[in-house]
Amino acid sequence: MIEVLEVKTKQQQKEFLEFPLRLYRGNPYFVPPLYSDEKKIFRKDYVYYDVCDAVYFNAYKNGKIAGRISGILQKAGNEKRGEKRIRFTRFDAINDKKVAKALFDAVENWGRSLGMDTICGPLGFSDLEREGLLVEGFHEYSTFCEQYNADYYGNLIESLGYEKEVDWLEYKVYPPENDDGSLEKLADFVMKRYNLHFGTADTKEEFLDKYQKQFFELIDVAYDGLYGTVPFTDGMKKMLIDNFKLIIDLKLIAVLLDENEKMVSLGLCFPSIAKAVQKSYGHLTPAALARVLKSIKKPRVLEMGLIAVAPKYVNRGITSVVASELMKMLRADGVEYAESNLTLEENHAIQNQWKRFKVIQHKRRRAYVKKL
Repeated sequence: MIEVLEVKTKQQQKEFLEFPLRLYRGNPYFVPPLYSDEKKIFRKDYVYYDVCDAVYFNAYKNGKIAGRISGILQKAGNEKRGEKRIRFTRFDAINDKKVAKALFDAVENWGRSLGMDTICGPLGFSDLEREGLLVEGFHEYSTFCEQYNADYYGNLIESLGYEKEVDWLEYKVYPPENDDGSLEKLADFVMKRYNLHFGTADTKEEFLDKYQKQFFELIDVAYDGLYGTVPFTDGMKKMLIDNFKLIIDLKLIAVLLDENEKMVSLGLCFPSIAKAVQKSYGHLTPAALARVLKSIKKPRVLEMGLIAVAPKYVNRGITSVVASELMKMLRADGVEYAESNLTLEENHAIQNQWKRFKVIQHKRRRAYVKKL
């Protein structure tokens, strides 16, 4: 017997949060989010609820939890694009089509009750959250920024009438084996041609004070037309800055300014804390926190967070400057490689930059869509 219940009680919330931790216990590729961050989705003052509605469901098979799913009405995203969509996210389940169907039926019926005509996902409240279903790379180590899922998820979702809407590619990026210095020369040429210079700061606090306003302005305009993006709210900005403060490293940031001190491009990497939180299943225990701090201080793997270029400077070689700075980051002592995280498969401008590096395209993620 399969029963789907909307998550209401504290016990149901706990089951929702802990189900993937149980499902993937012992899986060497699964990396959980921070448990304390995930718990916030059940707070009435959660940062996204000023522009979103959400619902959460657990599925039980013979009285035992067998899956979970969440539905999101991203009102700002719908308004931006003139759509009537809901998103599904946080789908996890055992390999049972009946369980999956019961979960998706619950979310789809919720969407219809709100007058929506389309469902898509996996997409979170914004593109700051984990998104996309892993469809290639099941034996690759997950990053902290993105979700791992078993290989049967795609078959379950597609069997319910969902079709591909977009794919993202992910790469392992290494410095080139033979660096002839051409990238650095090109970067210098571009800098001089457009009279650009790097923004500087001595501390995290100084960096945020000088650049956070322009940072969000640039991201909003540079990412405006990309799939699934939504405008930043004040709450989202504060949350992102608070998260940055923990893991940001000024050596892993490249901010490019024009002669008027206006930001025209940025590139941002983070020290990967994936392995640091894996052992504790996302709980920041004292031991886990010590591992996190060690990973930040001396990273072995970098995760690419953001690359953005102001529209005025697109196709003018600016990405070569960011790529040149990434090259320097990859050559830092102890760094083995960088994870690109998600790049839309049609984003050829970014993909062309990797031609100067040694790269392995090792993962693919997919967003699905279905008419309600």
